[in-house]
Amino acid sequence: MSLIDGYLPRFQFSEVHACRIAADAATILDAVAAYRPEEDAFFRIMIGLREVPARLTGRRGAEPFGMRNFTLLERGEHELVYGLVGQFWQADYGLRQIAGGAAFRAFGEAGVPKLALGFELAPEAGGTHRLTTRTRVFCPDEGSRRKFRPYWLLIRPVSGLIRRRILAAVRQAAEA
Repeated sequence: MSLIDGYLPRFQFSEVHACRIAADAATILDAVAAYRPEEDAFFRIMIGLREVPARLTGRRGAEPFGMRNFTLLERGEHELVYGLVGQFWQADYGLRQIAGGAAFRAFGEAGVPKLALGFELAPEAGGTHRLTTRTRVFCPDEGSRRKFRPYWLLIRPVSGLIRRRILAAVRQAAEA
């Protein structure tokens, strides 16, 4: 069982991406933990576009959305799992603060989805590893599913591209 399964075993929305990396597990996970998508120009542009409604309504936070908004839920020998809770379709993301893994599991506010972002390593021949990233979203009720679905359909292609860019950057950092 993957760590992500312990945090979000049920979900309605998901995406999976993977790549091969020629490095040891600890180096790869350290590269994942150190990665900041905010340093990627494409990510900054996409988040800037996503945050236009918040700027227009005056609800934009002091800093743009980034990894600082996620909570590290758990790090294992071959996995990392981050969590995010909020009404992501809202201009300001409708984020709720969570203190850690136990708080993420316990969170159950009606109308507020939970998102888990997992990175999992599997050893392969020749000293390489397959790094897989899984994004899962659980909407606790039909109302939040109805609100999240169009948002997901809109952001999923960009989200997938961002995940692939994360994997490429992690590969580059780990293999350096």
